[in-house]
Amino acid sequence: MNEPSFGDDVPVYVISVAAELSGLHPQTLRQYDRLGLVSPGRASGRGRRYSMRDIHMLRVVQQLSQQEGVNLAGIKRILELQREVAELRDHIFHLHNELDAARSAVARRASSQTQGGELIPVRRTRVTIFNTQPPPEQER
Repeated sequence: MNEPSFGDDVPVYVISVAAELSGLHPQTLRQYDRLGLVSPGRASGRGRRYSMRDIHMLRVVQQLSQQEGVNLAGIKRILELQREVAELRDHIFHLHNELDAARSAVARRASSQTQGGELIPVRRTRVTIFNTQPPPEQER
């Protein structure tokens, strides 16, 4: 008999089950949701539904708070930075793929030069990004 399998991101656990699985009190889960630390999905009746990824994040928050002594504001910033790093790594991965594809296209074009194709020179460049925001106002 096939048992249903849920992915890590499927919100299926009600708050009482999530609290038990994470080892936290349901009120703590509500507080973390209000603070934006762990934001579960919502059922049609607006009840919270936690995924396995949410439960894992609850455990991470608990460990940072209780064992590492980080306050909730610090935990929120840590989680934001971790999300940003993951997004940047994903972006870099896609940029590497685009660069590899471009280099392959140039190589193919160069090899077809013997058939009358035009060779386009490619060079490596560096890009400098300047901060376009005005400097903060200095106190007088």
